[in-house]
Parts: sequence; structure tokens; C-alpha cells
Amino acid sequence: MSSREDEVLLREAEKIVTAVGRMFPGLCEAVLHDLRSPEHAVRTVENNLSGRRIGDPATELGLARIADPTHPEVLQNYPNRFPDGRPAKSTSIGIKNSEGVYIAAVCLNLDVSVLSTLTRGLNELLRTEEHQPPVHETLRARTVEELRTVTESFAAARGTTPRALATTDRATLVHTLKDQGFLELKGAVQTLTGLLGVSRATVYNDLRRPPDQPMTSTP
Repeated sequence: MSSREDEVLLREAEKIVTAVGRMFPGLCEAVLHDLRSPEHAVRTVENNLSGRRIGDPATELGLARIADPTHPEVLQNYPNRFPDGRPAKSTSIGIKNSEGVYIAAVCLNLDVSVLSTLTRGLNELLRTEEHQPPVHETLRARTVEELRTVTESFAAARGTTPRALATTDRATLVHTLKDQGFLELKGAVQTLTGLLGVSRATVYNDLRRPPDQPMTSTP
């Protein structure tokens, strides 16, 4: 392949390097190395984070590619470090001409120190306390239709219907509905009395006593 054709490949790679660097300002450095001239390999630096200049020499990886055509074409997400010590995640992409000779390399260096700080901040925002509140909280509005569903499911789990619930089970249900906020709904008590086949006074009596305390009959 002629040097003119090599130059076409380099110009096309330069477009990619410029676009990627500008897409991630302050985060990802994109560098194009011209491996035909290792002493002055750096051809383009976009979003410069490493302090390199155009005309700087190739890195050790670039020299390894020049020396060995069988060197891996893509090295992805390997750990690296900027000159000031900041950690980086790097990817190096070798570009060969039609003769199988490495003529260039596109190198991407992501500043992970910025992301690490952000990750720590997000982890703090997402962290919750281990202890749980005394009642289960659901962050959505309750509806009377849900009250009906909960009541019917409660009875079905005990192999019966809402109207046939044992006294202690009915009291447990009433307390559960209160704890979950259902009895605060408009019309909730009226709906519940219809489902259970009891009076409003019975529902309020169930609320005044512990759910596992049996109801005593009046002689």
C-alpha cells in the first residue's frame, strides 16, 4: 500500500479520535498515533488529559505493535495511570494497512478518578439504614378497590369468605387494614362492613381490642 493510501487511513482515524474526545469532554482523552514515525508518533490529541503534545513519541505499546505485526489489534479496558497519578481505563486499537502492517493506533484513556468520586457519592445517596420502620410503608395511594382485594385474599388464604371469618381472624384483618392505611379512605369502613357482614360498631370494637384477643359474649 502506498504512503498516500496510509495517509487516507490516518485521516479517517483522526475524525474518529476527534469525535470521541469531544463527546466526553473532561473524561476521555483520545489520541491518534502515527506508528510510521515512532519518534514523533502523536498526531492528534483530543481532550488532552495526559499532557502529551503533537509530535511526542509513541508509548511502549505503540513500539510493541511496530515490532510485532501479530500484536493484538485491540486491547480493551486495561488499567492505566495518567502522569499525575490519576487512575485511567484505557483501550488501544491498532490500525493495519492492506499489507498487514500497523500504521496507526487509536488510544482512549478514560479518567476513572472522576467517576469513582461520583460513584461514591451515588452510593451514599442510595444507602439506606438497616433498621426497618415499625410498619410497612408503600409509597402509593390506597384505593377502596384494593381494600376489597386485600379482604378477599385474606379470607381465601384461610379457606373461607370474608363474612365467614372467625372473630379473631376478622380482628386481625381490621388491624391489618388500619396499619396499611386503608381505613383512612373515604367510604372504607362502609365497604368493609358490607364485605364482612357486620356493623360499623363491630369494626370499631375490633379496632379497640388486640387482634388475637377473643371476643367475649355478653350474657
